[in-house]
Amino acid sequence: MNTGARRSTFKFVLVVAGMFGFGFALVPMYNALCDAIGLNGKVKMQAAVAEPVQVDTSRTVTVQFVTTVNGGKPWQFRAEETSVKVHPGEMRAVKFYARNTENRDLVAQAVPNVAPMEAAKHMRKTDCFCFNQQPFAAGEEKHMPVVFMLDPALPKDVDTVTLSYTFFEVEQVAHQGAPAQPKI
Repeated sequence: MNTGARRSTFKFVLVVAGMFGFGFALVPMYNALCDAIGLNGKVKMQAAVAEPVQVDTSRTVTVQFVTTVNGGKPWQFRAEETSVKVHPGEMRAVKFYARNTENRDLVAQAVPNVAPMEAAKHMRKTDCFCFNQQPFAAGEEKHMPVVFMLDPALPKDVDTVTLSYTFFEVEQVAHQGAPAQPKI
């Protein structure tokens, strides 16, 4: 192989490696950007701190639940109630149903999103299946809880909030404590 061909091959391999590295880093970079500027209603995956809150009984907000499964997987995933009415400051528990319809074990994780964007910082969850990866045996089904509250500081003009979850299959990570990235 001549020198020109080696250089071209080396450049090609370098470009392919750079593209792979960029693609691998894209999800963490997107998450960091969303966390930094609150883009797209993305919420931090942390539980709410239990503090006494005054319930605003003068307001009622409809919270809608939307579910999707990433990648066209044949899993079943839905909210057991499509919507609930809550007063800001009131704790509410709802359940979601998921079933692995595949003939193999898998691990999945739900990624939440809140709309409208200004409502995202007012959604407080004390319990959510989205906080952890969910292992499913082949054919297994689960009823999974979400306990949440809308902060009374939610803008007065917001009367409907949509809480959506997208279920992703995640790869097992060999290193303990290292978070798995969703397959996109």
